[in-house]
Amino acid sequence: MEKADWFFDVISPFGYLHFHSLAALDGRVDVQTIPVLLAGLLKHWDTKGPAEIPPKRLHTYQYCVWKAGELNLPFRMPPRHPFNSLNAQRLLVAAQADREVVSRAFDFVYGEGRDPELEFDAFAEHLGLNNAREIVGATAVKQQLLANTERAISLGAFGVPTLMVRGRLFWGSDTVEWTRAFLDDPKLFERPTYEDAARSEFGVARR
Repeated sequence: MEKADWFFDVISPFGYLHFHSLAALDGRVDVQTIPVLLAGLLKHWDTKGPAEIPPKRLHTYQYCVWKAGELNLPFRMPPRHPFNSLNAQRLLVAAQADREVVSRAFDFVYGEGRDPELEFDAFAEHLGLNNAREIVGATAVKQQLLANTERAISLGAFGVPTLMVRGRLFWGSDTVEWTRAFLDDPKLFERPTYEDAARSEFGVARR
């Protein structure tokens, strides 16, 4: 079975929704869950996350409430958001971030509505890890999270969640069906309409 890379950060409620939607791809691709730091992606591309724009923040949170209901998922926003996800992501790197661990991490944050920064020890316990403070300070762990983030950037990832399949990036929690269409038709992006869209020239730049 071919592999797909899924870049995520628990700071993203869309990541929670997308993670549980990936089950639709089971048997098609072997998804490798890779922790990255959203802040690093945003800094590189000089952009903002949804939570940094007040009306978009409200829209995002309430949309996620609705979508989670559509997916039959429990959903609660943590008491504050965004939070600093650096140590949570480092902990996930140290835990090898397999799907069971990632599921527990997202369920802590958006299933139970808890803050992994302010409740870091409880978050680590939820993942089944001891000596969490020592773990996140390890040089190898820090370097691996940085390497994961730099790799995602080098592939063109600009946000999370992002799934990379056969060299194509699918960003956002609503792209599972598009991914399935690509798996069904590997030449999807070679269609004239896709190529025409890719040739559209950059227009006016904001000052």
